[in-house]
Amino acid sequence: MTTPHWLFGDQLGPHFLTPVHEQGPDRAAPVVMIEARSVFRRRRFHRAKAHLVLSAMRHRAAELGERVTYVRAETYREGLRRAVGDGGVTVCHPTSHAALRLVRSLPGARVLPARGFLVSHEEFAGWAEGLGGRRMLQENFYHWVRERHDLLMDGGRPAGGRFNHDHANREPPPRGATALDVPGPYRPREDDIDAEVRQDLDRWEREDGVRFVGRDGPRRFPATRREALSALRRFVAHRLSSFGPYEDAMLAGDPVMAHSLLSSSMNLGLLHPAECVEHAERAWREGSVPVNSAEGFVRQVAGWREYVWQLYWHFGEDYRNGNALGHTRELPAYFGELDADAVTARCLSTALAQVRDTGWTHHIPRLMVLGSHALQRGWDPAAVTDWFHRCFVDGYDWVMVPNVVGMSQYADGGRMTTKPYTSGGAYIHRMSDLCDGCAFRPTDRTGPRACPFTTGYWAFLHRHRHRLSGNARMRRAVQGLDRLGDLDDVLHRERQRGDGAP
Repeated sequence: MTTPHWLFGDQLGPHFLTPVHEQGPDRAAPVVMIEARSVFRRRRFHRAKAHLVLSAMRHRAAELGERVTYVRAETYREGLRRAVGDGGVTVCHPTSHAALRLVRSLPGARVLPARGFLVSHEEFAGWAEGLGGRRMLQENFYHWVRERHDLLMDGGRPAGGRFNHDHANREPPPRGATALDVPGPYRPREDDIDAEVRQDLDRWEREDGVRFVGRDGPRRFPATRREALSALRRFVAHRLSSFGPYEDAMLAGDPVMAHSLLSSSMNLGLLHPAECVEHAERAWREGSVPVNSAEGFVRQVAGWREYVWQLYWHFGEDYRNGNALGHTRELPAYFGELDADAVTARCLSTALAQVRDTGWTHHIPRLMVLGSHALQRGWDPAAVTDWFHRCFVDGYDWVMVPNVVGMSQYADGGRMTTKPYTSGGAYIHRMSDLCDGCAFRPTDRTGPRACPFTTGYWAFLHRHRHRLSGNARMRRAVQGLDRLGDLDDVLHRERQRGDGAP
């Protein structure tokens, strides 16, 4: 008999069912999908995320029809037992350490190589070994991926004469604008499956003690392959050309700017990263997109996303426990509850409201507002990682562990990035309109209008002065402490703020 193939809820695209180099699954293999309620009992996920994942799984099951056995069970083990009994299954390499442990503990499971990425684990290991002990820099990895996959290359040289076009991709928002002048992103239409999902989530909250955070408005992100392809085509045709210059900019009234909103589709497996970067490259070659915008998008997908995926496995399971800065403070209630109304600082309140309402913000609010605030406050990096995982529709263990532990919270002590990513209010003021009308002033370190990001920045540098003074990229910033005649007042102001909402 043909061995059934088990699809996890983030393996929903056609490339997870296509035989590859004798690795299966069998072309006519029955498919097993398991909806495990225990996942939602263990952790308090964003309601919009729970809706998206369940909607995507149920839509995929509907597409597969009689080929799939779809089991709703309390646990994966129970569901697999009901689906195949003592029989074996094939399964593509899961995307978390916990899921890999589970499938490897099943006597009848055969784990196939990972799919949904440009670089295999073996290829990455070969690249890392070839460094001869030198640091695994993301920029070098990105160049290697571009060359290996012939991405945005022009006669052996990078498109536009350079690999990195960041110099053209750091523009603040247009002066006086409340939104970018670009067509809006693709928006899916809900259907009967979405209605069923919403009814089930209501019942679980009412009867089964399952709890969520955030709001579940109309579904904003693709739940099917067809929707994801429509979103990709719309982004490339109408939004990609404006993406590059403003990819780091923020506007209070335009949370999506010109971003693709494709991360959840790639992380659900609905889109393969190869087709995403190929669409962007084709648009550049056809002359409809400038090279800096195409390169900025390719960098996010073929550079950063691949790098994060590989480091998650390369660093190993204990990496998540890194806490090089010794941060142990608990996340305050306003943050955990996404209570944006409790926050006075306009930048933080706006970012929290975006997460509360949609389960998403783009990468700069994540890193330089939400993550920077957590870093300055000294919150436990494991708790911060868990928060990002639960509260973002595109958040998965493999994504958030390196992104938060390694980059956002610098909890690995610099294994992944060369410096902590945090700043005072001046950066936010330069790259956004979020300081306009705020009760705080980005230039004020002390006094009643002292910006919490500005005081927090200097207090962070002071707290970790000994460690950061040896960092070449932080040395000048740390030396700036000696030029602050009001440092004692800054530190006093920061102590007064405590864990209250800024």
